[in-house]
Amino acid sequence: MAHFIDRRLNGKGKSTVNRQRFLRRYKEQIKKAVADSINKRSVTDINSGEKIGISSRDISEPIFHTGKGGTRSIVHPGNDQFNAGDQIKRPQGENGQGNGSNASDSGEGQDDFIFQISKDEYLDLLFEDLVLPNLQKNQQAQFVQYESHRAGFVSDGVPSNLDVVRSLKGSVARRIALTAGKKRELHLLERLLIELRSEKVLDQLRINQLEKDIEALKKSIARVPFIDTFDLRFRNYQKRPIPSSKAVMFCLMDVSGSMDQATKDMAKRFYILLYLFLTRTYKNVEVVYIHHHTQAKEVDEQEFFYSTETGGTIVSSALKLMQDIIAERFDSHEWNIYAAQASDGDNWTEDCQICTRLLEQSLLPMLRYFAYIEITDRQHQKLWHEYQKLCETHFNFAIKHITNVADIYPVFRELFDQSVEKPKGV
Repeated sequence: MAHFIDRRLNGKGKSTVNRQRFLRRYKEQIKKAVADSINKRSVTDINSGEKIGISSRDISEPIFHTGKGGTRSIVHPGNDQFNAGDQIKRPQGENGQGNGSNASDSGEGQDDFIFQISKDEYLDLLFEDLVLPNLQKNQQAQFVQYESHRAGFVSDGVPSNLDVVRSLKGSVARRIALTAGKKRELHLLERLLIELRSEKVLDQLRINQLEKDIEALKKSIARVPFIDTFDLRFRNYQKRPIPSSKAVMFCLMDVSGSMDQATKDMAKRFYILLYLFLTRTYKNVEVVYIHHHTQAKEVDEQEFFYSTETGGTIVSSALKLMQDIIAERFDSHEWNIYAAQASDGDNWTEDCQICTRLLEQSLLPMLRYFAYIEITDRQHQKLWHEYQKLCETHFNFAIKHITNVADIYPVFRELFDQSVEKPKGV
């Protein structure tokens, strides 16, 4: 008879494995819900968890059930009476059931499945598969990426990391250590019992005592569990830094009078996504904030996202300031330099040509990637058409158009998706 000893520890995180399995199983539905939720968030609460809803039909499990009775019209495979395109009458659904076109008279229904994901789970799904394009290793420095590596075995872990072979080896070793002496004693008693039973004059009292001792030893050996929590071994993983190169991201935002509050809010949403992506995926990446109207100014994070400046528009002022900062602080031979510019496209015609010349002759040869985002629901302005020429001739230049809040996250993914080629972006 087998004896089982349950020594599992019911900790607070006992459902963590089931939760991760659920997130993996319905990853596509959850990612879609996360992408939809980003459009409903304000600028200030984007770095928090989220309540996610999944349609009940997406998580329904196939089950066996009793078929409907009565006479029904069904076309089975291999029929010889109907051809593709023929229509048959749809069976009448029962009350409260069907495809959703019939209302229920019982007041009952099935809501979407709603659950809460943490901030880390939310950001992991938000920035999955996104990378800085064209990143190169120039000089080893502070910019560090992390990669998971195997780091031996540990006695505690999640079931998905359980190493079955090592656990069973530990089980065998423990059972040998605990039962080897008893099995030797049992073998001696059994031999002695055979000898006593073979004698002409039986010593029944001694035989009975030996049988009791043998039975007690067998029970003692059987009580040793086949596997114990002490036997379990889990694969251990640790994050190790991957030597990489220094990187800097320039964020250029138009704060001129033509940028109304709604347009500025969309630009800020885009830059907050960019900031969270950089700080979560990479370590010690530099971020330089520049806003401009007729004049450009380098500002800190607080002023960049919350200042209320306004004025005319000279876009080239931001590009010139960026060029000066690169020359002063960021050697292109040592740094991977990136830039993202957001504007409504409104600019002086003469200045648009200056912007194109600055980018083509001075900046793009030094940059790994430059992304221009035009935020407007009007027709494209002169700046867009000038930048289109650069997009056709420079692989590290991309332009995208945002008309409303719902466009922000899809555009962001297109710009930094590692599976998408970067040369074009119209």
